Formats: sequence, structure tokens, C-alpha cells
Amino acid sequence: MRLFGLIGLPLTHSFSAHYFSEKFLKEGMSDCRYELFPLSSIKELPALLEQYPNLEGLNVTSPYKEQVMKYLSSHSIPSALSACNCIRIKHGQCHGYNTDWIGFEKSLLPLLQPKQQAALVLGKGGAAQAVLYVLKKNGIPYTVVSRQLQ
Repeated sequence: MRLFGLIGLPLTHSFSAHYFSEKFLKEGMSDCRYELFPLSSIKELPALLEQYPNLEGLNVTSPYKEQVMKYLSSHSIPSALSACNCIRIKHGQCHGYNTDWIGFEKSLLPLLQPKQQAALVLGKGGAAQAVLYVLKKNGIPYTVVSRQLQ
């Protein structure tokens, strides 16, 4: 059985398990399973990988998108980003990706109008990093508002 999952905390709000289970069913992928793996600390990741040697991939959500970077053997993440939201696991090695910025850019650019000259970004988390990356890449000025000072 091929195993995939989501790491983060909390995960009670996540619809990923339902979404991917339905997707696997719809695509006829009866050999795939998706589980939620709430980790109280990112330091639990190596033990999770040992416990589930058939784990092939993970989605990463708060609060671990940035913290997981040090557990990657390699990555295909732009140098301006320090957040990972997808991990491919092969032969015990974790290769990281950030698909947030790609999805945001493909969603944003077709909607831009000439009258829209700036953006307001709420928050500073891993997903916000992807938004800022796309705004900078496309020369769109922005202001960031966050509960955190830094």
C-alpha cells in the first residue's frame, strides 16, 4: 500500500485526508492511502519516517513549513523562499518542494487589472512567503500586516 500524508499541528481543520482519499478513489488508485500525522514537534519527523517506511510523500502545513527545511536531503525551492509544503520520500531521502508560490502565481496573474497597483499581505507564515515571492517576482509593491513584529 502506497502511503501519503500531512504533517502539522493542529490538523483537526484539515480536509486533506478526505480530499486525497476521494481523489485516489476517483483515479482508480486503490493501492494509495492518505493519513493525517499531527506532530507536536518537527523533531518527531525522523521517527515518523522510521515508523512508516512505505511513506512516499507528505504535505506540510503550519507550523512546520519553515522548520522542515533542515530535514530535507535536497529541494527544488527557489532560493528566495525558506518554506516547504510538499515532500517526496524515496529511499529514505526527503526532497522538498514549494508549490504554494506556483499555485498563487497561476491564480493571481490572470486576475490582475491595471488599476490594481499594490497588495496587502496578511501574515508572515510559510504561505505568506510564497505570496511575497510572487509579488516581488512580478514587481507588485506590497504591505505586510502581521500579529508578529518581525
